[in-house]
Amino acid sequence: MKAPGGGAGLGLLVLIALLAGCASRPMPAVESRDAGGEPPPLLRDDVPVGDTASPVLPLLREQADAWRGVPYRLGGTDRRGVDCSAFVQITFQSRLGVEVPRTTEQLAREGRRVPRDDLAPGDLVFFKTGFRQRHVGIYMGGDRFLHASTSRGVMTSSLNNVYWRRHYWKARRLDLTEPPSAVSLSDESR
Repeated sequence: MKAPGGGAGLGLLVLIALLAGCASRPMPAVESRDAGGEPPPLLRDDVPVGDTASPVLPLLREQADAWRGVPYRLGGTDRRGVDCSAFVQITFQSRLGVEVPRTTEQLAREGRRVPRDDLAPGDLVFFKTGFRQRHVGIYMGGDRFLHASTSRGVMTSSLNNVYWRRHYWKARRLDLTEPPSAVSLSDESR
């Protein structure tokens, strides 16, 4: 005859053994830090790094410096608050002289698709962050991208960050070889 609850007692013992085994493992080091407690520049979210030979990169760094910390605001289009697609539009227009669409959905159809291992500064990187929610940023090289984060505003982040790696969707390359189009005052008045 079986003792009542005998199977449950065995299950409890197995669970305790598993938990004890997990607790005895040393925690892996996530990142090394210098004496000041800061992670090295390649792991920080506020230090853009990358291909210094790219003519686009210095312009993106200037934009990162000028807009860093501007808060995220859905539908925002200025320094009081900006959303991710407006920030991309503003950056491409003001720094690169290229007109791009306003929404992430429209941006995701622009240019040509680029494999992740072939990214270059200026490429657009896209993320699926929720059901029918998309996020866009601008690749800066060194696995970093510039974007308007919902939690920290305008910043650079690593594509290797657990969150961004999990939600990465695709990248698109726009044609940045054409010179910026000039608009004269007479054209604007028409």
